[in-house]
Amino acid sequence: MSGKARILLVEDDPSIATVIVSALEDEGYHVDHCAAIAARDALLEQNTYATMLTDVMLEDGDGLSALDRARTAAPAMPIIVLSAQNTLDTAVRASENEVFEYFPKPFDLDELVRAVRQAAGAGAAAVAGNEPGDGMPLVGRSAAMQEVFRMIARVLRNDLTVLITGESGTGKELVAEAIHQLGHRKTGPFVAVNAAAIPHELIESELFGHERGAFTGAATQTIGKFEQANGGTLFLDEIGDMPVEAQTRLLRALQSGRIRRVGGRQDVAINVRIVTATNRDLAPMIAAGSFREDLYYRLAVVPIELPPLRERREDIGMLATHFMSEAVEEGLPKKGIAEEAIEELSKLPWRGNVRELRNLVFRLAIMAREDVIDAELVRDVAGRGGAMDDVMENNAHTSSLAGSVRDWLDHTAPPEGEIYRMATAAFEKPLFEEALLRTGGNQLRAAAILGINRNTLRKRLTVLGLDAEQFITRG
Repeated sequence: MSGKARILLVEDDPSIATVIVSALEDEGYHVDHCAAIAARDALLEQNTYATMLTDVMLEDGDGLSALDRARTAAPAMPIIVLSAQNTLDTAVRASENEVFEYFPKPFDLDELVRAVRQAAGAGAAAVAGNEPGDGMPLVGRSAAMQEVFRMIARVLRNDLTVLITGESGTGKELVAEAIHQLGHRKTGPFVAVNAAAIPHELIESELFGHERGAFTGAATQTIGKFEQANGGTLFLDEIGDMPVEAQTRLLRALQSGRIRRVGGRQDVAINVRIVTATNRDLAPMIAAGSFREDLYYRLAVVPIELPPLRERREDIGMLATHFMSEAVEEGLPKKGIAEEAIEELSKLPWRGNVRELRNLVFRLAIMAREDVIDAELVRDVAGRGGAMDDVMENNAHTSSLAGSVRDWLDHTAPPEGEIYRMATAAFEKPLFEEALLRTGGNQLRAAAILGINRNTLRKRLTVLGLDAEQFITRG
């Protein structure tokens, strides 16, 4: 290249520095290398650089915390951050410091060279975020999760619609919460709606609200989720289950920035960020006409795909340790996890993904008699799947349950389209009662053996009119 632009590399790992310097010099750049913040500052005073690459953890301090001095010396210089501290917190800190690009280690060298080329040619281009919240539950060092962190950081200061895809249990709602809590709308409300849990005939009223007298039973004016989320973020989970009629109204709201309550005559202006998620493949649904293609393109301006846990097994140890800390915060005894136990966890199929891992760690914390969870306990608890799975694995009991379902269908004769909802309502309450009976009213243990989190259990107990207190075994 002509002119041989000057690049500053601040990296204290000699082997990494050698590789980067060699690659950039092959591109025709002149590279100055140092390993400390003080040396960096001295070089910035003496030279003008097209861009700077800097590690985070340096010999004499935190490279991110010291970026202000670098910007004072070279206000227009694009900065590329490299880090082995591969967490969402690091990605967001890099973003809030308005860096040109962030690369977690290990990185793709070709991508790094390409970013340097863009930074050196384009000048400063900022991607900014806000201060990260404490204790964000999204963790992982895998390359797949690092890409998720980078995508989150890129959408924090804008209101582009985000579509999060991934299997059930991968943490889609956690990503949506992170986008809200770390973004510029964090002072506004975060409203989550599960489209799959709302009867089709009620979903428009749920989203857009309704006026008094709009339909039978509409005794008062009701504000919908869009208006509740005004100034904040509306998270529409399981968007693939939304009926086509509601999809049409949603598209209109996205296009116009206005909604109309059911039965209303006037539009209402809305100011919300839309984040959606689905565990379904929308492409065949679009082809079949059950999901609007134009709505898809409105929702998927920024797509974020969450990997299943079986494709990021290197994160299992970190996740298990995190969930054990959660278990302690919930009142369970603190337990260590042996390396052999982590290896055993890594062998499991994880059909339920991160949610399944969390529930298993909670069960392990409950059932462990020793201070450290070993591989044998993992094999025992994972193989049995908890007390409720023991019952379901018994052929006679499974057959009996199936017979009960058939009897219920024969005698109740629910209308088509309502079978799942009515069956869930009929069987959910006795299932929760049995779980509470088996645990003496301990909600944490009941949630663990059911495979749900305690907040979900509490919400369902309220809906079902169950009082956990009545199941408590008192000595």
